[in-house]
Order: sequence, then C-alpha cells, then structure tokens
Amino acid sequence: MTVDSVSVDVVVVGLGALGSATAYQLAARGCSVVGLEQFALGHERGASHDSSRILRHSYHTPGYVRLTFDAYGDWADLEAAAGEALVTTVGGLDFFPPGAAIPPADYVESMSALAVPFEQLDTAQVRDRWPQFRLPDGTVTLYQERAAIVPAARATAAMQRLARRHGADLRDWCPATGLCDLADAGVEVMTPNGAIRARRVVLCTDAWANRLLGDLDATLPLTTTLEQVTYFAPPRPADFVPELMPLWIWMDDPSFYGFPCYGEQTVKAAEDCGGPAVDPDQRSFEPDAERLALLADFMAGFLPGSGAAVRSKTCLYTLTPDRDFALGAVPGHEAVLVGLGAAHGFKFAPTFGRLLADLATTGETGTDLSAFRLDRPALTEADVSLSWLV
Repeated sequence: MTVDSVSVDVVVVGLGALGSATAYQLAARGCSVVGLEQFALGHERGASHDSSRILRHSYHTPGYVRLTFDAYGDWADLEAAAGEALVTTVGGLDFFPPGAAIPPADYVESMSALAVPFEQLDTAQVRDRWPQFRLPDGTVTLYQERAAIVPAARATAAMQRLARRHGADLRDWCPATGLCDLADAGVEVMTPNGAIRARRVVLCTDAWANRLLGDLDATLPLTTTLEQVTYFAPPRPADFVPELMPLWIWMDDPSFYGFPCYGEQTVKAAEDCGGPAVDPDQRSFEPDAERLALLADFMAGFLPGSGAAVRSKTCLYTLTPDRDFALGAVPGHEAVLVGLGAAHGFKFAPTFGRLLADLATTGETGTDLSAFRLDRPALTEADVSLSWLV
C-alpha cells in the first residue's frame, strides 16, 4: 500500500458531531488534522442528523451535572466562534410518574449537590403552568429553567466549517479501513487511497467503533439499536411554541422525550432506547409501525393536543452496558483515543471536542474522566447487566 503524501499530527475518524468538534478544536490549536468520514458529510446513517437535541443540567449523577456546566460554556464558545445562535433556551420538565423506573431522588440530589436551580412540582402545579400536559396523580415533576434545544445537523455543519477554516483536511467518502499502532513511530490509518501516519488517532466512529478497535484487539461491548423520532402536527401549534411549552422527558420504562415547536409547526417526540439491535450497515431506514403506534398512543394521552403523526425518521443509538461515555485512550495503545457518547452525548459535543483535543495534544485534561475510562469494569467484565435508563 502506498503511503499518503502527508503525515499529520492527528487523524480524526468519523465526522459526526463528536468527530467534527474534535477536528475543529485540534485545528484551532494549530495541529495538522485529517478528518475521515466514510459517508457524505451530514449524512443520515448515524446519530448526528435531524433538527434538535436536548441540552440540560438535570442528570442522575453529580459527575454528569458537573460536566453539563462545561457543556453550556463550550456551546457558548462555539456560538461565538461560528457567529450564529445555536442554543435556544426553553426550560425542561422531567416527569417521574408513580413507581417510575428512574428514581427522582437521583436527579434531585445530583442537581442539589451542584447548586443547580430547579423546582419540584406536583401535578396541579404543572397543570396550572402548562395545561398542554396530562399527568397521572402523584407524578413528581422537576423543572429546570435553563434546559435548551441545540440543532443537530446545523451545529455539526458549523463545527465542520470551523475545522476547515482553521486548516483541517476533512475528507468525505473516505473510510478508514484499518489501524496499526506503530508504537514510537505513531499510528497508521489505512484508507482506500493509501495510509496516513499520525502521532495520534481519535476514533469518533460510534456504531462502527469496533471495526477499527478490532485491529488493536481492543473491542468494546457495544449495542447498536435502531431508534426513530416522530413529528406530530398540532391543530393549534400556537399552544406548543417554546414560549409556552418546555421540552420534556418521561422518566419511566418505556421512557419518552419531546420538544416544543422548533423551526416548524410540529412537535417532535420519541421513545428512548426502544428499538431493536441492528448492524449499522444492514439497518432499515423505514419507520417501524408498531413503535410509532406505541408513541402515538402515549402522546394522545400525555399531550392530547399534539395532533397526528406526520413523519418519522430513524437514527442509531450506540450504547455501552452502563450507558456511560467511552472517552479516553485505548488501554495499551495510548496514541489511539476514543470518543463515544452512548446515545446522550450530543449535548456535550463541543466538550468532547475540547477534551479529546486536550488528550491528543498533551495526554491529559483538567476534567475528571475516570468514570469514562475504557478499562472500567462495565467495559471489561463479562456478563455486565445492561442499564440504559438515564
């Protein structure tokens, strides 16, 4: 195989949100960067497309809540660099029905530990403030006013533009087909056009992570599921504008989440972690009628004015057993880094980029990433129970 004519500081493999953020951060620091994407930039085969994602402080552990402060700061920095507004603050509601599979105490204690302002509301208080919702008696609701919507495809494209502005070489339709750790000589990434040698390689390959990690005998116990989101057309869209309705998460099993009208006169909703396990190269793009019926039935009772479903879109979740991130160096291969968001990482995309750039350039970062190490028990021990509700 011929060797690419340019040796670089870092190769970033996968140019969804996390990879694009990393390429931008590295290039902005003066690193020579090649970014490889096996499909077109902005493709819809993974998890960084479509319109909207949730940004919030409410989380189940103090560690995640602490990281959300970084996320808000990094999104603000990205907005300033891109010269465009990306964060739309709408407030957020976490609903815990009686006997919820997700305990509200974890969220209350975690936000309280980090002094996040929030309100705990009963059903009557929610009904008075947001009459769009229909809740069972006894539902515990947490309201966090800083919760926001960030745009998925648009933000990813902005990070790609910034990466190129700072000199990153982003190559679409250029898959990484192999990976070789050359020890002190760096890392070699094989592509159909030859091999590229770099000091560091960052893998933000999500559902395809093990295709390259397998070359290092370092695969992770990942499950990729096929999920779908659905847009509903309310007869009175004025009742669902962001000024009148926050985003929301139904904290039970099954778990659902949704948005007010954002960019169009529809409301978006989905089930979290409800889809079947799939091969990312063999998945369907057709909506599943049974899962649509489950969501539509829930919405009819919970948000009765949301109207009829008008379209659905599919995406992939790539899940670790504990649903915590995989963020750090591959054990035994310190020149190879992994950034994997476990299907709740988009809100942290600019933060992933900054942290991975820290690790690729200095080998360390000021943020405690120990919970996300690739050698933690959930990723190394056999027969770990799956825990995906967060």
